[in-house]
Amino acid sequence: MNALSADLMTLLPELVLAVAAMALLMFGAFRGERSAALTTWFAMIMLIVVGYLLIATGAPKATAFHGAFIVDGFARFTGILVLLGSVLALLMSNRYLEDLRIARFEYPVLILLATLGMLLMVSAASFIALYMGLELQSLALYVLAAFHRDSQRSTEAGLKYFVLGALSSGMMLYGISLIYGFTGTTGFTAVAQVVRASGGGIGVIFGIVFLISGLAFKVSAVPFHMWTPDVYEGAPTPVTALFSMAPKVAAMALFLRAILISFPSATAQWQQIVWAVSVLSMFLGAFAAIGQTNIKRFMGYSSIANMGYVLIGLAAGSAQGVQGALIYLLIYLITNAGAFGVILAMRRGGVMAEEIADLSGLARSRPGLAFVFAAMMLSLAGIPPLAGFFAKFYVFLAAINAHQYVLAVLGVLASVIGAYYYLRIVKIMYFDEPAPAFDEHLPVSVNTILVGSSLFTLLFIVGAAPLVALAGAAAKTLLP
Repeated sequence: MNALSADLMTLLPELVLAVAAMALLMFGAFRGERSAALTTWFAMIMLIVVGYLLIATGAPKATAFHGAFIVDGFARFTGILVLLGSVLALLMSNRYLEDLRIARFEYPVLILLATLGMLLMVSAASFIALYMGLELQSLALYVLAAFHRDSQRSTEAGLKYFVLGALSSGMMLYGISLIYGFTGTTGFTAVAQVVRASGGGIGVIFGIVFLISGLAFKVSAVPFHMWTPDVYEGAPTPVTALFSMAPKVAAMALFLRAILISFPSATAQWQQIVWAVSVLSMFLGAFAAIGQTNIKRFMGYSSIANMGYVLIGLAAGSAQGVQGALIYLLIYLITNAGAFGVILAMRRGGVMAEEIADLSGLARSRPGLAFVFAAMMLSLAGIPPLAGFFAKFYVFLAAINAHQYVLAVLGVLASVIGAYYYLRIVKIMYFDEPAPAFDEHLPVSVNTILVGSSLFTLLFIVGAAPLVALAGAAAKTLLP
């Protein structure tokens, strides 16, 4: 097998996904809008096939295209999370898009292309591959944010996301150019060797600052969070659900690999920045969510706070910190899927209801929905023994073992503040006067997501050991 064949086999899942996206695009172009439902189901099947290929094919650790991409346990673990998030977003989409009469074949194609970019992101081992995967993902997500063309809010969301995303990409590219200029290479491990040998100098430090700024935008961390609540509110709800799941996992995985592998000898420099970004994200998300009245904006600020907690794992700078971050991302993804499943069920007469006040007295009119949403909120708050408690436990434990005591204490304080606004949602559902009831019928796909996410959240403590072990094994392939 020659070098090119070996490279193509290493990236076989990504190649299959790219071919599937192109085939679906051609199929939809010939069949027209009648093919929307069929392309959605075929896209989900292809995502599952790609997940199987990701697990079943290739060596335990392999590189491709002269080290630009690497496929290891870390890439496989985060890649499976990305694929899971994309499948869940597609499952949520069918009924919603049909009711708005915007069910078009381009939607699943765009999700496949965005997922392709995410898979390249989690496998990136050089700054060129990093940027290529990030932009492929972003270009598809810009269109998805504005997918409801007849909605002014959706168009505004897409435009804001595009303009601010272009700004962040420019900052990141400038940082990458500085790193390349002062090290003479773009490979993560090669940069690490140069920085270790020469110290890198002030130019590399500036490059790290701009790189972290661009990555912080992608994970909606403070102070680059400003797009998040507006885009979450304006985008179609299944797109908002997608934004809160798969792209967050991919961007955070890229964040972890790019910083930990490229700059181990500059830990003291980048750790200060990540520390500050983490604390600001946790507290701004906690305080800003308190005053929200729109449930999607509320989830946007919740996302900002939760990414702050994940960054604690990066600030720890250890394999245990990476393990904590991976466990957090897994739990956050599934919990968010359940929460957005309930948000999609907030319909009266076929019209979406997005205000928190619309949840008033939900426990009396739809006790099942209220129970699921309460479980998701309490999990996000970190209440034991729900899954979210273990997510925070592992990142706080990693911070303590890395002697980041102040960061761990601030994380606990932010979590206590965050518990207030999550418990407020539970109080509104169970103790306020009932609002008019939501529509009864829910699609089977949404019901399945609600049941699955509830079981995962409630029973995580029972089956946590194998998942924690998988996350630990993935972390050790990144930081042995």
